[in-house]
Amino acid sequence: MKRGARVIVLGPENMEHFSLWWLEQRMPFTGIPDPRHRIARLYGQPANFWKLGRMPLIVIVDKNGNIRMRHRAKLPSDIPPIKKIITALDELNEEG
Repeated sequence: MKRGARVIVLGPENMEHFSLWWLEQRMPFTGIPDPRHRIARLYGQPANFWKLGRMPLIVIVDKNGNIRMRHRAKLPSDIPPIKKIITALDELNEEG
């Protein structure tokens, strides 16, 4: 919370499977099962069923609910460097 941000992860599994996996992995942030892809569609998460389903999506939403950064992956390995995410958070915090 140093940067005033929360990490929320969506999973495509149902509540039972998602919760079990989440607990086994001891994830340190909030996880939300989204088996019907409602939240994923709301934020425009890409899906490519020929490449293992949902692609990674990173969204930074400000306190007013405005999307300030969005990275839609084309491949499962397409994740931006953490420095890019931290820079976006720092810029948002500088705005106040």
